[in-house]
Amino acid sequence: MSHPKRIYLAGPEVFFPADEHRAIVSQKKHILREHGFEGVDPLDTDLVFAGHESKPERGSRIYLANRQLMDSCHAIIANLTPFRGISADPGTVFEVGYMIGQGKPAFGFTMDNRGYRERAGSTERDGLGHSIEDFQLNDNLMIECGMAESGGRLFVAEAAGAHAYFSGDLFGQCVKSLSGQLPNPLP
Repeated sequence: MSHPKRIYLAGPEVFFPADEHRAIVSQKKHILREHGFEGVDPLDTDLVFAGHESKPERGSRIYLANRQLMDSCHAIIANLTPFRGISADPGTVFEVGYMIGQGKPAFGFTMDNRGYRERAGSTERDGLGHSIEDFQLNDNLMIECGMAESGGRLFVAEAAGAHAYFSGDLFGQCVKSLSGQLPNPLP
């Protein structure tokens, strides 16, 4: 019996209140199961911290545990909705790059349909005189072009949804596209 292909679920949801995080991840995993995949959340670890561990030691253990989870997965679907700034959560962006670096397909979605330049102020230069890229992409070219080169794609919400950071429909589009890129051996 073959096992379903594992899909790493990256995004800022790990910072949401526990109930909200669980609800979103549950919906993502349900959608993936309907297509024969297994969803893997960054919090799907058995990490237990000792009281004497420093915060940097804890951070290092989380990093290693998440890297092991990514190594066990066949692809990534990342929530690239801008978080705490004009672009995606930096940890999520790292995870996308890590998976692409392993030759795995990267898919993503964003609930913000404005282009990167518009989110950066719709000008040629920022307040410090630094240029702002203008490639008519939804996010930084390294993120979006890297995803495309991996065989993946960034899906963009047409309009704001009921939740500022998640849409089951948009996530479902990622999964359907992933199904074409990464056929699953399950019936």
